[in-house]
Amino acid sequence: MIQYLYLGRTSYPTGLALQQELIEARHQGLVQNVLLLLEHPPVLTLGRNAHRSNILASDQLLATHGITVHEINRGGDVTYHGPGQLVGYPIFDLRSLSNGKGGRLGPVDYVRRMEEALMRLCAGYGIVTGRVQGRTGVWTNPPAPNANPAGTPTTLPEKKIGAIGVHVSRGITSHGFALNVSTRLQDFQWIVPCGIADREVTSIEHEVRPPYALPTLEEAANAAARCFGQTFNEHVLALPDLAALRANYAAPVPAQDVPLTIPADLRRLHPGPAPSRETERA
Repeated sequence: MIQYLYLGRTSYPTGLALQQELIEARHQGLVQNVLLLLEHPPVLTLGRNAHRSNILASDQLLATHGITVHEINRGGDVTYHGPGQLVGYPIFDLRSLSNGKGGRLGPVDYVRRMEEALMRLCAGYGIVTGRVQGRTGVWTNPPAPNANPAGTPTTLPEKKIGAIGVHVSRGITSHGFALNVSTRLQDFQWIVPCGIADREVTSIEHEVRPPYALPTLEEAANAAARCFGQTFNEHVLALPDLAALRANYAAPVPAQDVPLTIPADLRRLHPGPAPSRETERA
Protein backbone atom coordinates (compact mmCIF):
# COMPACT_ATOMS: atom_id res chain seq x y z
CA MET A 1 0.00 0.00 0.00
CA ILE A 2 1.17 3.50 -0.87
CA GLN A 3 -0.59 6.39 0.82
CA TYR A 4 -0.09 9.67 -0.98
CA LEU A 5 -0.74 13.26 -0.05
CA TYR A 6 -0.60 16.40 -2.17
CA LEU A 7 0.48 19.32 0.01
CA GLY A 8 0.70 22.15 -2.54
CA ARG A 9 3.20 24.96 -1.88
CA THR A 10 5.37 23.99 1.10
CA SER A 11 8.53 25.60 2.44
CA TYR A 12 11.68 23.54 2.11
CA PRO A 13 12.41 23.37 5.88
CA THR A 14 8.83 22.20 6.48
CA GLY A 15 9.29 19.49 3.86
CA LEU A 16 12.50 18.33 5.52
CA ALA A 17 10.91 18.22 8.96
CA LEU A 18 7.91 16.29 7.67
CA GLN A 19 10.17 13.74 6.03
CA GLN A 20 12.01 13.14 9.30
CA GLU A 21 8.72 12.75 11.13
CA LEU A 22 7.47 10.16 8.65
CA ILE A 23 10.78 8.30 8.47
CA GLU A 24 10.54 7.61 12.20
CA ALA A 25 6.87 6.66 11.96
CA ARG A 26 7.63 4.28 9.07
CA HIS A 27 10.57 2.78 10.95
CA GLN A 28 8.26 2.03 13.89
CA GLY A 29 5.66 0.50 11.56
CA LEU A 30 3.06 3.15 12.40
CA VAL A 31 2.38 4.13 8.78
CA GLN A 32 2.36 2.48 5.37
CA ASN A 33 4.70 3.61 2.61
CA VAL A 34 3.96 7.31 2.03
CA LEU A 35 4.42 9.46 -1.07
CA LEU A 36 4.46 13.20 -0.35
CA LEU A 37 3.83 15.40 -3.40
CA LEU A 38 4.30 19.16 -3.30
CA GLU A 39 6.08 22.19 -4.72
CA HIS A 40 8.63 24.47 -3.07
CA PRO A 41 9.35 28.19 -3.23
CA PRO A 42 12.65 28.90 -5.06
CA VAL A 43 15.45 26.98 -3.35
CA LEU A 44 18.78 25.37 -4.20
CA THR A 45 19.79 22.09 -2.60
CA LEU A 46 23.29 20.63 -2.41
CA GLY A 47 23.54 16.85 -2.19
CA ARG A 48 26.35 14.86 -0.61
CA ASN A 49 28.42 14.95 -3.80
CA ALA A 50 27.72 18.58 -4.63
CA HIS A 51 30.31 21.16 -5.56
CA ARG A 52 29.57 24.72 -4.44
CA SER A 53 31.13 25.90 -7.70
CA ASN A 54 28.07 24.54 -9.55
CA ILE A 55 26.07 27.40 -8.05
CA LEU A 56 26.82 30.15 -10.54
CA ALA A 57 25.22 33.06 -8.67
CA SER A 58 26.69 34.82 -5.66
CA ASP A 59 25.06 34.48 -2.25
CA GLN A 60 24.09 38.14 -2.42
CA LEU A 61 22.38 37.72 -5.79
CA LEU A 62 20.51 34.64 -4.60
CA ALA A 63 19.37 36.48 -1.48
CA THR A 64 18.15 39.38 -3.63
CA HIS A 65 15.89 36.94 -5.50
CA GLY A 66 14.74 35.20 -2.33
CA ILE A 67 16.50 31.93 -3.18
CA THR A 68 17.79 29.97 -0.19
CA VAL A 69 20.47 27.25 -0.21
CA HIS A 70 20.31 24.00 1.78
CA GLU A 71 22.96 21.30 2.20
CA ILE A 72 21.24 17.93 2.58
CA ASN A 73 22.07 14.22 2.79
CA ARG A 74 20.64 12.97 -0.50
CA GLY A 75 22.82 11.77 -3.34
CA GLY A 76 23.62 13.95 -6.33
CA ASP A 77 24.85 17.46 -6.92
CA VAL A 78 23.03 20.80 -6.96
CA THR A 79 19.33 20.96 -7.80
CA TYR A 80 16.83 23.77 -8.16
CA HIS A 81 13.29 23.58 -6.78
CA GLY A 82 10.67 26.18 -7.49
CA PRO A 83 7.07 26.97 -8.43
CA GLY A 84 5.63 24.79 -11.17
CA GLN A 85 7.88 21.87 -10.29
CA LEU A 86 6.36 18.69 -8.87
CA VAL A 87 8.51 17.40 -6.01
CA GLY A 88 7.99 13.89 -4.67
CA TYR A 89 9.28 12.51 -1.37
CA PRO A 90 8.66 8.76 -1.13
CA ILE A 91 9.04 7.53 2.44
CA PHE A 92 9.24 3.84 1.56
CA ASP A 93 10.54 0.86 3.48
CA LEU A 94 12.47 -1.00 0.78
CA ARG A 95 12.11 -4.20 2.80
CA SER A 96 8.36 -4.09 2.10
CA LEU A 97 8.82 -3.91 -1.68
CA SER A 98 9.56 -6.80 -4.01
CA ASN A 99 12.18 -6.73 -6.74
CA GLY A 100 9.99 -9.08 -8.79
CA LYS A 101 12.53 -11.88 -8.44
CA GLY A 102 11.60 -13.18 -5.03
CA GLY A 103 13.78 -10.71 -3.11
CA ARG A 104 13.56 -7.26 -1.62
CA LEU A 105 13.98 -4.10 -3.65
CA GLY A 106 17.47 -2.60 -3.46
CA PRO A 107 18.41 1.11 -3.70
CA VAL A 108 19.54 0.94 -7.35
CA ASP A 109 16.39 -0.84 -8.49
CA TYR A 110 14.38 1.61 -6.42
CA VAL A 111 15.82 4.53 -8.39
CA ARG A 112 15.16 2.70 -11.67
CA ARG A 113 11.52 2.17 -10.61
CA MET A 114 11.19 5.86 -9.81
CA GLU A 115 12.56 6.75 -13.24
CA GLU A 116 10.07 4.36 -14.80
CA ALA A 117 7.17 5.98 -12.93
CA LEU A 118 8.17 9.44 -14.20
CA MET A 119 8.58 8.14 -17.75
CA ARG A 120 5.06 6.70 -17.57
CA LEU A 121 3.78 10.04 -16.30
CA CYS A 122 5.38 11.92 -19.20
CA ALA A 123 4.05 9.38 -21.68
CA GLY A 124 0.55 10.16 -20.43
CA TYR A 125 1.03 13.65 -21.86
CA GLY A 126 2.48 12.43 -25.14
CA ILE A 127 6.10 13.09 -24.16
CA VAL A 128 8.62 10.37 -24.98
CA THR A 129 11.39 10.13 -22.39
CA GLY A 130 14.14 7.73 -21.50
CA ARG A 131 17.32 7.15 -19.53
CA VAL A 132 20.84 8.27 -20.35
CA GLN A 133 23.55 5.78 -19.52
CA GLY A 134 25.56 6.83 -16.52
CA ARG A 135 23.20 9.69 -15.65
CA THR A 136 20.37 9.35 -13.16
CA GLY A 137 17.04 10.97 -13.99
CA VAL A 138 14.56 11.21 -16.83
CA TRP A 139 15.42 12.76 -20.19
CA THR A 140 13.56 13.69 -23.31
CA ASN A 141 14.77 11.38 -26.04
CA PRO A 142 16.53 12.82 -29.07
CA PRO A 143 14.48 12.64 -32.27
CA ALA A 144 15.13 9.94 -34.84
CA PRO A 145 18.31 10.66 -36.81
CA ASN A 146 17.77 12.91 -39.81
CA ALA A 147 20.16 13.45 -42.65
CA ASN A 148 21.61 16.93 -42.85
CA PRO A 149 22.57 18.42 -46.23
CA ALA A 150 25.94 16.70 -46.00
CA GLY A 151 24.22 13.36 -45.50
CA THR A 152 25.50 12.84 -41.94
CA PRO A 153 22.93 11.70 -39.36
CA THR A 154 22.36 14.27 -36.62
CA THR A 155 20.56 14.20 -33.31
CA LEU A 156 19.64 16.81 -30.75
CA PRO A 157 21.08 16.42 -27.25
CA GLU A 158 18.85 15.05 -24.52
CA LYS A 159 17.20 17.45 -22.09
CA LYS A 160 16.54 16.65 -18.47
CA ILE A 161 12.91 16.82 -17.42
CA GLY A 162 13.12 14.92 -14.12
CA ALA A 163 15.87 14.89 -11.49
CA ILE A 164 16.30 12.19 -8.84
CA GLY A 165 18.31 12.18 -5.61
CA VAL A 166 17.59 9.83 -2.72
CA HIS A 167 18.78 8.89 0.73
CA VAL A 168 18.32 5.47 2.36
CA SER A 169 18.79 4.82 6.08
CA ARG A 170 17.68 1.72 8.01
CA GLY A 171 15.98 0.62 4.80
CA ILE A 172 13.75 3.74 4.71
CA THR A 173 13.98 6.13 1.76
CA SER A 174 13.72 9.91 1.77
CA HIS A 175 14.14 12.81 -0.65
CA GLY A 176 13.15 11.69 -4.15
CA PHE A 177 12.38 13.41 -7.44
CA ALA A 178 11.69 16.78 -9.03
CA LEU A 179 9.69 16.86 -12.26
CA ASN A 180 9.49 20.08 -14.24
CA VAL A 181 5.83 20.67 -15.10
CA SER A 182 5.50 24.42 -15.65
CA THR A 183 8.77 25.46 -14.03
CA ARG A 184 10.49 28.68 -15.13
CA LEU A 185 13.41 27.18 -17.00
CA GLN A 186 15.30 30.48 -16.73
CA ASP A 187 15.71 29.83 -13.02
CA PHE A 188 18.06 26.93 -13.76
CA GLN A 189 20.58 29.49 -15.01
CA TRP A 190 21.56 30.03 -11.37
CA ILE A 191 23.22 26.59 -11.33
CA VAL A 192 24.86 23.82 -13.34
CA PRO A 193 21.92 21.39 -12.94
CA CYS A 194 23.08 18.19 -11.25
CA GLY A 195 26.62 19.19 -12.20
CA ILE A 196 25.93 18.46 -15.90
CA ALA A 197 27.09 21.39 -17.98
CA ASP A 198 26.57 19.95 -21.48
CA ARG A 199 22.80 19.33 -21.29
CA GLU A 200 19.81 21.63 -20.82
CA VAL A 201 16.63 21.19 -18.82
CA THR A 202 13.10 21.13 -20.12
CA SER A 203 9.53 20.80 -18.80
CA ILE A 204 6.18 19.26 -19.62
CA GLU A 205 4.98 22.75 -20.55
CA HIS A 206 7.80 23.09 -23.08
CA GLU A 207 7.40 19.58 -24.55
CA VAL A 208 3.65 18.93 -24.57
CA ARG A 209 1.82 19.09 -27.91
CA PRO A 210 -1.86 18.87 -28.94
CA PRO A 211 -4.07 16.96 -28.42
CA TYR A 212 -2.47 16.80 -24.97
CA ALA A 213 -2.81 19.73 -22.58
CA LEU A 214 -0.56 21.05 -19.84
CA PRO A 215 -1.70 19.60 -16.48
CA THR A 216 -2.04 21.58 -13.31
CA LEU A 217 0.45 20.63 -10.63
CA GLU A 218 -2.23 18.77 -8.68
CA GLU A 219 -3.25 16.84 -11.81
CA ALA A 220 0.39 15.91 -12.37
CA ALA A 221 0.62 14.84 -8.71
CA ASN A 222 -2.38 12.53 -9.06
CA ALA A 223 -0.89 11.08 -12.25
CA ALA A 224 2.44 10.56 -10.46
CA ALA A 225 0.71 8.64 -7.65
CA ARG A 226 -1.01 6.35 -10.16
CA CYS A 227 2.27 5.74 -11.99
CA PHE A 228 4.06 4.93 -8.73
CA GLY A 229 1.35 2.41 -7.91
CA GLN A 230 1.74 0.76 -11.32
CA THR A 231 5.54 0.73 -11.22
CA PHE A 232 5.89 -0.54 -7.65
CA ASN A 233 2.88 -2.87 -8.04
CA GLU A 234 1.16 -1.42 -4.98
CA HIS A 235 -2.34 -0.20 -4.25
CA VAL A 236 -2.52 3.59 -3.90
CA LEU A 237 -4.69 5.50 -1.43
CA ALA A 238 -5.14 9.27 -1.57
CA LEU A 239 -5.26 11.07 1.78
CA PRO A 240 -7.29 14.29 2.13
CA ASP A 241 -4.87 16.20 4.34
CA LEU A 242 -1.92 16.01 6.69
CA ALA A 243 -4.17 15.43 9.69
CA ALA A 244 -5.47 12.23 8.11
CA LEU A 245 -1.90 11.04 7.61
CA ARG A 246 -0.84 11.88 11.16
CA ALA A 247 -3.92 10.14 12.56
CA ASN A 248 -2.18 6.87 11.68
CA TYR A 249 0.50 7.41 14.30
CA ALA A 250 -0.91 10.02 16.69
CA ALA A 251 -0.21 9.15 20.32
CA PRO A 252 -3.30 7.76 22.07
CA VAL A 253 -4.92 9.99 24.67
CA PRO A 254 -3.93 8.61 28.08
CA ALA A 255 -6.76 7.48 30.31
CA GLN A 256 -7.48 9.79 33.19
CA ASP A 257 -6.48 8.45 36.60
CA VAL A 258 -9.79 8.70 38.46
CA PRO A 259 -9.57 7.78 42.18
CA LEU A 260 -12.22 5.30 43.26
CA THR A 261 -14.02 4.92 46.58
CA ILE A 262 -13.54 1.31 47.71
CA PRO A 263 -16.89 -0.32 48.63
CA ALA A 264 -17.23 -1.34 52.29
CA ASP A 265 -17.84 -5.03 51.43
CA LEU A 266 -14.59 -5.16 49.41
CA ARG A 267 -12.66 -3.51 52.24
CA ARG A 268 -13.86 -6.26 54.61
CA LEU A 269 -12.56 -8.95 52.20
CA HIS A 270 -9.20 -7.20 51.71
CA PRO A 271 -8.47 -5.33 54.92
CA GLY A 272 -5.93 -2.59 54.70
CA PRO A 273 -5.34 0.97 55.85
CA ALA A 274 -8.50 2.99 55.73
CA PRO A 275 -8.49 5.63 52.99
CA SER A 276 -8.34 9.26 53.99
CA ARG A 277 -11.44 11.41 53.85
CA GLU A 278 -9.83 13.28 50.95
CA THR A 279 -9.57 10.05 48.93
CA GLU A 280 -13.16 9.11 49.64
CA ARG A 281 -14.39 12.56 48.69
CA ALA A 282 -12.38 12.33 45.40
